[in-house]
Amino acid sequence: MDFQQNIDTYAKDISCISQVTQRSPNLSGKGVIIAVLDSGIDYFSPEFRFANGKTRILALWDQSAIPNEEKGQLPPEGYREGVLYTRERIDEALATGNREEGFVIVPHRDSSGHGTAVAGVAAGTRTGVAQEAELIIVKLGTPLPNTFPKTTQLMRGITYAVNMGIALDRPVVINLSFGNTYGDHRGDSLLERFIDNASEIGRTSIVIGSGNEGNSNGHTAGIAMEKTTIELAVTQYETGLSVQFWKHFNDRFQLKILSPGGEELILETRQLDTVRKTLEQTQLLCYVGEPLPYSVNQEIFIDFIPQNTYINQGIWRFELTPVDVITGEYRFYLPSYAVRNAGTGFFLPTPEVTLTIPSTSMRAITVGAYDPRRQNYADFSGRGYVYRYEEGRTTGQNIPFGIAFSKPDLVAPGVDITVPTPEGTYEQVSGTSFAAPFVAGSAALLMEYGIIQGNDIYLYGQKLKASLTDGARKLPGITQYPNDMVGWGALCVGESIHF
Repeated sequence: MDFQQNIDTYAKDISCISQVTQRSPNLSGKGVIIAVLDSGIDYFSPEFRFANGKTRILALWDQSAIPNEEKGQLPPEGYREGVLYTRERIDEALATGNREEGFVIVPHRDSSGHGTAVAGVAAGTRTGVAQEAELIIVKLGTPLPNTFPKTTQLMRGITYAVNMGIALDRPVVINLSFGNTYGDHRGDSLLERFIDNASEIGRTSIVIGSGNEGNSNGHTAGIAMEKTTIELAVTQYETGLSVQFWKHFNDRFQLKILSPGGEELILETRQLDTVRKTLEQTQLLCYVGEPLPYSVNQEIFIDFIPQNTYINQGIWRFELTPVDVITGEYRFYLPSYAVRNAGTGFFLPTPEVTLTIPSTSMRAITVGAYDPRRQNYADFSGRGYVYRYEEGRTTGQNIPFGIAFSKPDLVAPGVDITVPTPEGTYEQVSGTSFAAPFVAGSAALLMEYGIIQGNDIYLYGQKLKASLTDGARKLPGITQYPNDMVGWGALCVGESIHF
């Protein structure tokens, strides 16, 4: 790509970024830390260096690396996994002037390029929003034997970034450009509540992309006060699949699962148990769960396991028969579109509440995507919900509407965004993964203006979110705000700064 034709100049202009970076107050993110928890970074890229060639990376914690005490490759103090590469060590690697020689000193690579792209949007020297912000990079690792799942690595990365901000007495923006569909999507899981708590420590703002499940046909929901059938199409060559069924624990249903050939399994949702049965050539492993200390909702998890190579293709049916229901609400989720074959999905999908976890965290700044050139919502962008208060009225789930809570909070450019690659080139990508760092970089600009320059020393966390949503620009054709597609509107940094 010819870099001088950088399309993101337009994306920055329409996001009202240029009006605060190219003229007074001439913001650049200086003094603010952006932490990118992702797949790592191409630390050799000029996008992440100062003009003198030194690195802008304060710390690079590769959780996937194996510690080597003889070489001085150790985890951060207080942690057991991975290797921490300091700013000094990275500068030593850069001083070699050669990637391969530098790799001997800092043996870290971003194999997927995702983290490099995200960091480039948030803080790249040429492609980024906050071009003088400094970086903390955490390459998320895989779980250690006999430990908790990868969620633990994410929690440790967040803790490290928050604590480093406190130690350096600097404001921190944490960017999370990933998520998954597993969970109740109500913001009350252990991870979501952890993120909410982390948002209240130090001067921290956490920005999360809403995911790309908006048009993936992986979610359906409704209210079943009478017998209801949900149909799931499974295409050929599907090697495995899982289905989550969520409901209020007080509602009692009979759940009948029918295979494409008509064989069936019946589950009673109040009989807490693990059930295993083979329908045709597919074994169903069903876990009927119970509420957890932080949630009144119940999960029935159904794992489809092929007895040969593939699970049975065709139409699988889930029949919900009310036994004793109060709310009648039900929600079904499939795994992310990235791990399903094209065509596998619900016949009557529900696009609402397709945002991924942990973007459902209440105190996070949740970012969806829109197309900056067409000025419309990107239909892949995960949609959320709005609790809107109307006197004397509640939803069918008996949950009062309240405008104070909506997801996503806003949208940012997420279509055809120019990003750096680990090969030293540039490419265009789309997704909420790249809308989120637009907002993370913008948050750094606001925090520089407020905290570093002393205009508002409390401009972080929920106050920062309020500034971003207050300045958000309305999009053509959308009349009601906030809404479940674009939240309060499109990012407009200039209008979010109160001069």
